[in-house]
Amino acid sequence: QVQLVESGGGAVQAGTSLRLACATSGRTASSGLNVGWFRQAPGKEREFVAAIRWTGSDIDYADSVTGRFTISRDNAKKTVGLQMNSLKPEDTAVYYCAADPRAYLKTPRFIHEYRYWGQGTQVTVSS
Repeated sequence: QVQLVESGGGAVQAGTSLRLACATSGRTASSGLNVGWFRQAPGKEREFVAAIRWTGSDIDYADSVTGRFTISRDNAKKTVGLQMNSLKPEDTAVYYCAADPRAYLKTPRFIHEYRYWGQGTQVTVSS
């Protein structure tokens, strides 16, 4: 079993930055988990944002955040971060951290490819 706790959300102005963090704990070693970030805006489906393989060697981003967001991981601290720069109002959503131990999936983009989910953290970007 794996527990995920997101932090770092908040309300900011467009053009500014936020850094989200996902703390992992549980029986499965966090270093063996692929981790992804998803987001869900009001009235919309949950969508993929970014993912990082358990080795850190593979990273993937949604087109909408490429060049603005950066995912990283610190296996020693059991955390995965999402640095969000140049935020836009359309980035407003609840951001979820997800994890999965299936190493062969590399950087999954789909909800069903993640076994564990956090509760989410709200990010609100005003214009």
